[in-house]
Amino acid sequence: MASVPKTYWTAEQYLTRERRAEFKSEFFRGETFAMAGASARHNLIVANCVTSLNNQLKERPCVVYPSDLKLEVRATGLITYPDLTVVCGKPEFGYDRGDVLHNPIVIVEVLSESTESYDRGKKFEHYRLIPSLRHYILVSQDRVSVEVFTRQPTPDSREDAWLLNASTKLEEALALSAIGCQLPLSEVFAKVDLTEETPAAN
Repeated sequence: MASVPKTYWTAEQYLTRERRAEFKSEFFRGETFAMAGASARHNLIVANCVTSLNNQLKERPCVVYPSDLKLEVRATGLITYPDLTVVCGKPEFGYDRGDVLHNPIVIVEVLSESTESYDRGKKFEHYRLIPSLRHYILVSQDRVSVEVFTRQPTPDSREDAWLLNASTKLEEALALSAIGCQLPLSEVFAKVDLTEETPAAN
C-alpha cells in the first residue's frame, strides 16, 4: 500500500490555523507538533515567575509575557510557545498580527518529564540563535531547582558561551544581570506542593 504523504504548511498557513485552534502546536520545517497541556503545578510556577519579574520590572521599559505568546526563531523557522518571555525596549513582532515575538531578552521554560530533554537540547539550540536572548531559565516542577544560562559573548567569531548558575535552595536568589533582577526561589515555588506525585503531563 502506498503511504499517505505528509502535509507541509507554510508559516502563514500554520498561523492561520493556529489562531483558530483549540490546542497549541509548534511549527518547524513545514510540520506542526501538538503541545501537551500544562498541569496545575506547571501553571502555578509560571504565574509565580510572571509575578516576581513583573513586580521588579514595573518601573522599567520591560514587559513580561506568559505562555500564550508565540515566539519565532528567525534563524531556524521554529515557532513555539515559551512558558515566559521578557522583552526590554520595543517588542518586535512578525506576521503583522502582534502575536509572534522575535526579540526576547529572557526565556523561561518549566520542565516536565515529557519535555525536559527537548528543552535542554534541541530547543535550547534554537533559542541560542536569537540575537537578543541573554538568559535562558529552566525550572523544575518536581523539586526545588532553577538553572539560569547567561550568554557570555566571545571575543572572536565563535558561538557565544553560556554560563550556568543554578540553585536548589529556597533561601537563594539567582541574578538576571541583563534585566537587573533577582529570581528568588522562594517566590518561584510559592504555594507549590512538591510532596504530590509528579504530574505526567506538562
